[in-house]
Amino acid sequence: MSADAHATHGHGHDDGRDHGSFKSYMTGFILSVILTAIPFWLVMTGAIENKNWTIAIVVAFAVVQIVVHMIYFLHMNTTSDAGWTMMALIFTIIVVVIALSGSLWVMYHLNVNMMPVHDMRNMP
Repeated sequence: MSADAHATHGHGHDDGRDHGSFKSYMTGFILSVILTAIPFWLVMTGAIENKNWTIAIVVAFAVVQIVVHMIYFLHMNTTSDAGWTMMALIFTIIVVVIALSGSLWVMYHLNVNMMPVHDMRNMP
C-alpha cells in the first residue's frame, strides 16, 4: 500500500486541520495570562473607582479571552470542517444570548410581576 493510498483512507496525520504549533500555543497562553492579569489587577487595586466601568471592562476582557481560546486552543476558523464549526459556534452564541437575555428579563421584572406581600400584623 503506497503512502498516498494510506493518506486517502483517513489514516494520515495531515487531515487539513490546523493542530497548532508550540509558538501558537505559547502565544495563546501568554495572551490568556495577560487577559486574566489585567482584570484581576483592576479589581484588586480598585484602579477604576466607578464599579460599572470596572464590570464593563472585565466583561470585555472575558469576551476577548473567549475569542483567544477559540482561535489558539480550539483552532476554530471559518474554513475548518467546511464551515460547520463556525455554524455551530453561531448557533451556540444565539442560544446563549436568548437564554441569558430571557433570564435577565425575567429576573429584572420578577419584582414587578409578583403578587404583593401583605403585612399579616395589620390583618383583622
